[in-house]
Amino acid sequence: MKKLIVKLHRGLQARHTVLFVRKVAVFKSEVVISKNGKTASGKDIMKIMDLVVKEGDEITLLIDGSDQQIAMETLKNYLLNIS
Repeated sequence: MKKLIVKLHRGLQARHTVLFVRKVAVFKSEVVISKNGKTASGKDIMKIMDLVVKEGDEITLLIDGSDQQIAMETLKNYLLNIS
């Protein structure tokens, strides 16, 4: 579990959400994203869009599975606009 501040320009708007879900699909681990008590599967574009994640928002990324460390690093870097 990791809390972070989203630094993607315009947050998880449609295009960024699609790219995020594509990254999640590569991993075997289960990914859950949470904001203000609402959660969404990392593979569900519409549920993630419902979270309305904007640049500067704090979210929690919960990842559980066999490749969770590389998944966390990859997704964290994406949300922090590092990769």
